Amino acid sequence: MVYALLIAASAVFVVPFAWLVVSSLKPIEQAMAMPPTIFPRAHYATIDGERIEVLIDYTLPRAGVVADAIAGDQAGRRVLLTPEQALARPAELRNAHRVGAGWIRVTERLAQAESAATVPRWDVVPPEAVSTQIKFRWDNYPNALAALGGAADPKTGEGGVSFWVFLRNTLLVCVLGVIGTVISNAIVAYGFARVRWRGRDAFFAVTLATLMVPFPVLMVPLYGVFRELGWIGTLLPLWVPAFFGSAFNIFLMRQFFLGIPEELSEAARIDGGNEWTIFWRVVLPLSKPVLAAAALFHFLYAWNDFLAPYLYLTRKETFTLSLALQAYQSQNGGVQWHYLMAASTVTILPIVVLFFFAQRTFIQGIATTGSKG
Repeated sequence: MVYALLIAASAVFVVPFAWLVVSSLKPIEQAMAMPPTIFPRAHYATIDGERIEVLIDYTLPRAGVVADAIAGDQAGRRVLLTPEQALARPAELRNAHRVGAGWIRVTERLAQAESAATVPRWDVVPPEAVSTQIKFRWDNYPNALAALGGAADPKTGEGGVSFWVFLRNTLLVCVLGVIGTVISNAIVAYGFARVRWRGRDAFFAVTLATLMVPFPVLMVPLYGVFRELGWIGTLLPLWVPAFFGSAFNIFLMRQFFLGIPEELSEAARIDGGNEWTIFWRVVLPLSKPVLAAAALFHFLYAWNDFLAPYLYLTRKETFTLSLALQAYQSQNGGVQWHYLMAASTVTILPIVVLFFFAQRTFIQGIATTGSKG
């Protein structure tokens, strides 16, 4: 029963991610189809004597006639007419043939590079002439990453930004933020845990109280500070604050430091070590689990953060991945949802892989925080 409940609870988180991945491998009409299909499929039919991949347009509700128009407004095109329309204009048609009710209108599927300049072929075929097989659209991924930055202006050459620019910005914010988080919070937490000074507990209580202040309350004053510093439109507001500590990480590290035996610090003092030596050579080497946990927490937060980049960044060249995804979704002309799913999968995958590699250290750092001995 316990395992069944755990599996059911995990499905709440796994199923949306699995659906995201599967949708990223579908063509757009199947990604948005209702009722949805589980696996991406490809349909094949014969048009003009060639077996090609096609789109299923619709099923004919009644019999009709397919022919090539050689005169009139539709000259040079294939047309679908009712039997009465075909009988009324026999001289304007060529290669006419009857199609029955329940037959399927299919259209040639063109590659992305051909769709703008080529008119797709179409025909009406019986249902048994259409074959279907599972086909994963792996080309959605390079196409999505190419579309994420938008197209460059054909006159100025400006506007298009590579996916790798967004990835570089995100990694820069994450890595510098992790460095600042580990250094600043470890120093402050050690001061609260091991150094005795007047008012220490009161200052620690005030520090914990800041956990109750939500970020939206601080947005306006912080924006004013960063504007006066000339940092708006740069990545500095996203990683510099990490070098000034955060209440949660200070609390997490302090509780871990309290679990390290005091005798180790006393032995170092007897050997002539000062507080910095004890901190650097005794406490930190024993605190790798909690340091890794804090680093992973901040990396995940910075990677997924949308509000701060949305508030401080003004140019596409400085966008992080989360902001680039939102900009792509809200672009003019609508969004290619299968490309958005593919780009989202690429964005999520690195942190999923990071967690699986670091989960042992991460869980150890959380589980041992606050324990003694």
